Parts: sequence; C-alpha cells; structure tokens
Amino acid sequence: MNFLLPVLATLIWAASTVVNRLSVGVIDPAAISFYRWLVALLVLSPVLLPRVWRLRRSIRPYLPKLALLGLLGMALYQSLAYFAAHTVSATSMGLILATMPLLTVLLAFVLLDTRPTPVMLLGAALSFAGLAWLLAAGDLASLWRQGVGRGELMMLLASLSYALYCVLVKRWQIALPTWESLYVQIAFGTLLLVPPFMLAPSVALTTENIPLVLFAGLLASALAPGLWMRGLNTLGPEKTAVLMNLVPLFTAVLAITLLGETLHLYHAVGGGLILLGIALTQGLWPRWPARRRASVATPPRPDH
Repeated sequence: MNFLLPVLATLIWAASTVVNRLSVGVIDPAAISFYRWLVALLVLSPVLLPRVWRLRRSIRPYLPKLALLGLLGMALYQSLAYFAAHTVSATSMGLILATMPLLTVLLAFVLLDTRPTPVMLLGAALSFAGLAWLLAAGDLASLWRQGVGRGELMMLLASLSYALYCVLVKRWQIALPTWESLYVQIAFGTLLLVPPFMLAPSVALTTENIPLVLFAGLLASALAPGLWMRGLNTLGPEKTAVLMNLVPLFTAVLAITLLGETLHLYHAVGGGLILLGIALTQGLWPRWPARRRASVATPPRPDH
C-alpha cells in the first residue's frame, strides 16, 4: 500500500503529458501554462498563504533562490512541454522526459561535487544512445543530416530545466518547510508567466479547454506532489525515485489508448535503452559515501 500513492502520482503526471497533446489547438500554450499555476496557487492559498505569511522573515533571504526555482521548475519546464506538444507525440514526450533522472545525476557531478563510477558512465552512454535512437526515429543517419526537431529540442530543454531544478534544490538545502517553499515557487512561477500570457494571441477559457486546465492545475500541480511527498516520507527517496520510471510506461499506454498513437519499434528500443541506463545510475546511489552521494531523488513535481 505504501507504493500506491506515489504510483498514483506517476499516473497523474503521465496523464498530464497526454493533456499536453489534447491542449493543442484548444488553448494557447502560454495561456494553459499560466492558468494551471494560477489554479494551483488559488487552491493552495487558503492553507499555505497564512503559513507563508507567518514565516515571511525566514523566507525573505531565500527569495532570489525561490524565484529561480520557480522559473526552472514551474514556468520554463512546463511551458516548453506545452509548446513541444504541437509537433511531438505524447509517447515520445514521455520517453524524452524519462532522461530527467539521468540529467539530474550528470548535473550533480558538476554542482554537487560527486564522482562518476564506470557503471554510471556506462548507464549514461546507454541512455544517450537510446535518446539518439528515439530522436532519429530509428534512423541515426537522418539525425545527422536533419538535426533534432524543434519540438524534441524543447522537450530536451524542459528535461534539462527540471534536472537543474532538482540539483539546485539539493545544493541549496533551503531551510524552509517543503510545502511553504513550494508555494512561494509556484507564486513566482505564476508571476513569471504573466508576460507570455499577456502576449498570447488568445487566452479565452471555453467548455473545451477548462477541463484540461483544471486537470493540470488541480491534479498534476496540486494533488500529485502531495502523493509523491507522502511516498518520499514512507518509502525513502531512493525507492520512490525509481517509481518515476513508470511515467513513460504509463504515458505510452494512455497515449495509445486515448490518443490512438502507435507504438513503434524505435520507441521500444530507444525507451528501453534510456530506462536501462537510468537503472544503472540509480542502482549505485546507496553505495556512494554520504558526503559525495548524488542523492538527488526527484523532488515532488507540481507539474509534468
């Protein structure tokens, strides 16, 4: 039963990737990015705003860091995914996002003073080989000739943005309660999304796009992080982080079922290599000395 809540969180985040695709042509990417965080902010405010206000003096020194985290983890990460959804299938989006734990570990080498092991380097090589195979749709020569598509590049930048977010959370160790810190980050993320929202060609809410906004704001941004943090508390960061690998699997199943997408051989080969590489890197975390471990288990994603 301890696994049920974080698994449910991964299912919600996988469904959120499908929602990204469903939003194409229904609502502008800048509009849904802003609305989802506004919804999450409004829902969390009755409980968290009074607590944040009481801690305002403790929060003030961390405001620049919280603003940067809000930019990386809320504003930039999800906005890129919404724009990428216009040209990338949900299945491919889920598999590209699966590289996030690996990117987190690689960034930790630089920012957290960790040391790679030979097996971790092998895992990195396997994951990036799988990513290249996925981006090339099984034809590596075409990747060399044509390069990476704009949508795929956006998804890679989205993964990199959240990976950097995870590493900075670990590096800074902000001395604030988790939910209060998350609330301030969401507030900053919402504010940072106001300019692109104002420049969007259409920001109208309709009966067709309101359910998508509510799902993203209520379930993916507010409920799922709570479920994930419960898993962190009951299972520990290492066991919980491994469950994040369920997201691309759930995404593929939902994309095939709800969107009618086709699972190609290159999805299976590329995704398999990505997940195998990640399994190698994550499996060695407990063996590292405490002061050099890259234990950057993915923080609760209030988005995805």
